[in-house]
Amino acid sequence: MTVHQNLIAGEWTGANGVENINPSDTNEVVGLYAQASVDDTKAAIAAAKAAFPAWSRSGIWERHVILKKAGDEIMARKDELGALLAREEGKTLPEAIGETIRASQIFEFFAGEALRLAGEVVPSVRPNIGVEITREGLGVIGIITPWNFPIAIPAWKIAPALCYGNTVVFKPAELVPACSWAIVDILHRAGLPKGVLNLVMGKGSVVGQTILDSPDVAGITFTGSTGTGKRVAAASVEHNRKFQLEMGGKNPMVVLDDADLTVAVEAAANSGFFSTGQRCTASSRLIVTEGIHDKFVAALTEKLKTLVVDNALKAGTHIGPVVDERQLKTDIDYIEIGKTEGAKLAFGGEVISRDTPGFYLQPTLFTEATNQMRISREEIFGPVVSVIRVKDYDEALATANDTPFGLSSGIATTSLKHATHFKRNSEAGMVMVNLPTAGVDFHVPFGGRKGSSYGPREQGKYAAEFYTTVKTAYTLA
Repeated sequence: MTVHQNLIAGEWTGANGVENINPSDTNEVVGLYAQASVDDTKAAIAAAKAAFPAWSRSGIWERHVILKKAGDEIMARKDELGALLAREEGKTLPEAIGETIRASQIFEFFAGEALRLAGEVVPSVRPNIGVEITREGLGVIGIITPWNFPIAIPAWKIAPALCYGNTVVFKPAELVPACSWAIVDILHRAGLPKGVLNLVMGKGSVVGQTILDSPDVAGITFTGSTGTGKRVAAASVEHNRKFQLEMGGKNPMVVLDDADLTVAVEAAANSGFFSTGQRCTASSRLIVTEGIHDKFVAALTEKLKTLVVDNALKAGTHIGPVVDERQLKTDIDYIEIGKTEGAKLAFGGEVISRDTPGFYLQPTLFTEATNQMRISREEIFGPVVSVIRVKDYDEALATANDTPFGLSSGIATTSLKHATHFKRNSEAGMVMVNLPTAGVDFHVPFGGRKGSSYGPREQGKYAAEFYTTVKTAYTLA
């Protein structure tokens, strides 16, 4: 089997490959992917640093064309790349194709942004002096991405980095190198100069740590666990570099007595269980008022009975496997914790077998949970959801905000008053009304508050806040 190599200074390099295993069929090896060493990573950083002066001063049309080519190719290959994503990460094929389309749209958007780069010309308070305010690229950007969105998250970090004139050293998650390799290959063939984009696959303790330790990395954008995010922050402060963190979530969805029951159930099922619950925006806390609680739990339970857990590539599958054995063990451990804490296991919670060997887990619903239980406070990152009964809207809002996280939140209600109040008073970066908490557009800002995020928002025109630095220049007329 061919080894997919790292890209360093415009050259593919690396011999020894690690197997990428399909979580829907552990007998299948998706591919072999090279592992970068410390020296490889240092070489990639050096290549990016050397390429920065020319790329940061390149023409906007050149950047536009390259990003547009990449977006077009991703869209043309959406079925192929979607199947690759489903095989390596376990998303259902429709979800995987949808994520691939989103990656294409992100590249299309930033291809357009490359042509919309602008600044300001303002008068000085002193006579005969002009002032220009412009944005410039930072330099070398270290990009570290997670396994749960293996093509969309790399796209929404790489595209703006290149758009604004930065060079990149990119480390994807060890579990999902295939989609990342495909994106880098597409951009490489689209005409990026050597060294502008470098791919270094491998262990976080080797590749990631080398990126963190380098004084030549001007900025790091990271999506992953809260613990690792704190290490990224500490290392970045040491080097006085810019950093951007997207970390955990324990997102609430409030269901009020006046909610449309069908809408509430569909939003909760989508938020909590689709993509196997492996989304940072998933709502794993369902905060339900007394008047609708029993009807909602009954309807959601019936909905869960209809969801098919199976091979991600199989037609009719609603929920694919958990990403790997370690994550499956984490999910199972939390299910046992929930039982021990006194929550009632209302549905699911069992590991199941299918025609192909994989990491299959029933969607799991707990009731009679409290907001103080570990299953209600700690991010599980699996198809495990807790229902918390509350008296009224005021208690629901207080419970929703009682969390160290603040990424996404939702409310199901037909009350304009409560919807408006919740949007204003929810302590989250993104708020959804009668919609799943997971699922955001590519052209608007993404990010949270409290322990979920740090630094400027991602996506849309707001990405410029991280990927550029502002320069103010004065000229005597």
